[in-house]
Amino acid sequence: MLLNDLQYYRIVLASKSPRRRDLLAGMGVVFETVQSDEAEQTDSLWSAEEVVCHLSQRKAEAVFRQISAASQPQSAPLLVIGGDTIVVSDGRILGKPNGKEEALRMLRQLSGSSHMVYSGICVKTAKTVMTAFDTTIVTFEPLQEEELAYYIDHFQPFDKAGSYGVQEWIGYRGISSIKGSFYTVMGLPTHLLWRLLESTIHN
Repeated sequence: MLLNDLQYYRIVLASKSPRRRDLLAGMGVVFETVQSDEAEQTDSLWSAEEVVCHLSQRKAEAVFRQISAASQPQSAPLLVIGGDTIVVSDGRILGKPNGKEEALRMLRQLSGSSHMVYSGICVKTAKTVMTAFDTTIVTFEPLQEEELAYYIDHFQPFDKAGSYGVQEWIGYRGISSIKGSFYTVMGLPTHLLWRLLESTIHN
């Protein structure tokens, strides 16, 4: 079983996201967390797929280099997991909001419509680097201004792509349908990560 094989690796999640930490732990993986300080710079000509794949790989590679440079020789081979998530609405990429006003603008755009969530994932070892992405369609009910303000004031979703967390109050109140993986919307396509880990370990 994959989990038995993974115990021989030092596994590091290159993310500060508590959602990714919870999901990876829920998969039964034993890991540590090292935040990537890599700037999330992208090219305006990139597609959504290219954005999440590029950023997830850059995060994984940056943390891999950081640990490799700072650590003493290790008995266990290093395996780093990086991830990135964006929301695309009406052809526009929505990342993390810079503040309350931008969060409100994003949520107004998502209210009463469908959008696409893209989550990229990267698995990096000394020998291989594997990157892939998954997509999910999310549909929101129309939301009132006071509901948007309530959500932002109480949950402050400034660290979330598209200004919302599917697992929070706004998801309970507003999401009417999800076509694809719920965990992809949370920020970690767990089924896809499992496949990448299997390919990394067994090939």
